[in-house]
Amino acid sequence: MVFKNSIDLYKKALNLIPGGVNSPVRAFKSVNREAPIFVKKGQGARIYDEDDNEYIDYICSWGSLILGHNHPKVIEEVKKIIENGSSYGLPTKYEVDLAELIVEIVPSIEKVRLTTSGTEATMSAVRLARAYTGRNKILKFEGCYHGHSDALLVKSGSGLLTDGYQDSNGITDGVLKDTLTLGFGDLEKVENLLRNEEVACVIVEPIPANMGLIETHKEFLQGLRRITEETKTVLIFDEVISGFRLALGGAQEFFGITPDLTTLGKIIGGGYPVGAFGGKREIMDLVAPVGRVYHAGTLSGNPIASKAGFATISYLKENPNIYKELAENTNYLLDNVEKLAQKYGVDVCINSMGSLFTIFFVDLEKVENLEDSLKANTENFSIYFNTMLDNGIVVPPSQFEAHFLSIAHTKKELDRTLEVMEMAFKKIGEKNAK
Repeated sequence: MVFKNSIDLYKKALNLIPGGVNSPVRAFKSVNREAPIFVKKGQGARIYDEDDNEYIDYICSWGSLILGHNHPKVIEEVKKIIENGSSYGLPTKYEVDLAELIVEIVPSIEKVRLTTSGTEATMSAVRLARAYTGRNKILKFEGCYHGHSDALLVKSGSGLLTDGYQDSNGITDGVLKDTLTLGFGDLEKVENLLRNEEVACVIVEPIPANMGLIETHKEFLQGLRRITEETKTVLIFDEVISGFRLALGGAQEFFGITPDLTTLGKIIGGGYPVGAFGGKREIMDLVAPVGRVYHAGTLSGNPIASKAGFATISYLKENPNIYKELAENTNYLLDNVEKLAQKYGVDVCINSMGSLFTIFFVDLEKVENLEDSLKANTENFSIYFNTMLDNGIVVPPSQFEAHFLSIAHTKKELDRTLEVMEMAFKKIGEKNAK
């Protein structure tokens, strides 16, 4: 493959944009790449770069594109709206339609406020929890990523793990003091902390996907629900990734556990910029203009994003077998990855839930928390990533992110992916044998 145009664009971008990218993991630094690929278009399960290279895509806009790129139902609806205008700074019917659909589908949400990003949604949910409880401290879990607002960057995941930014500079000592952290899955420590500290909220990815995918035990989430109820602490599920991805009603439907507040993003915009936070009516009625917790945004409830999200979620609702089919395709792929790892003597631990998975290059039976995740062999992951990319498969450019399937990934794409994975595992096996 030739990458000249992408390399030239990256060199130009370096003089204009910090690091040449607008989100750190996109730089491909952790996988020893000269430059990232610059994408020109996408269709179905594939993307095409500025050098006209074609790739099967397992990033899917970090999970947003569960229907694949440019799904005809979504594009059809967006075209209808975009011809009317882009943004008005005033309410439209489309944000009401999307809100109604979210309230219908997500078990915990009685009222919802739309935002322009998942970061804005989690930031606002934490602020709301503090106002509701009158407490300042919050509890999050090591390796869980909830966006880049100050309070939630402490011991976070995603790009902070990839490029070693822990903990982020520019955060005040006061913010650091008010953000408490514990290892994911340690219920005993959670209970001890909540019974001895005044904590406004516990925020958690019910399925962590930013230290690599972690397979959550239902008992842990049940324990969080019990303890937070007993201590009158707000429980926030960050379902920016898991919302509409694991099941139509998200992880809370999948596990049968209802939080007090939920944050959403990605799929609710169908690939367009959007986020949301919602939950119990009595909590949400503290948000301005009803209450005194301020949240505003020029592009909140943007009609194009709202219509794209409505079209995407409606399609999922009308085709409930999608989740079963996605899980079956994921299992087909991963069963064969296990065989490849054994064939070439490569240590891997594969975590998956629904249509999300991470291949950890590590000699562990299970990766269950950040400490386990950080034991992964990033050199082996780099070989895997580069072999895949050079042969027309794009996977997340970080060991600490999840792969995503869409309904556009057919057996043809999966079988080609396995062919290239075999090349990668063979290279890793040969390196290990030296």
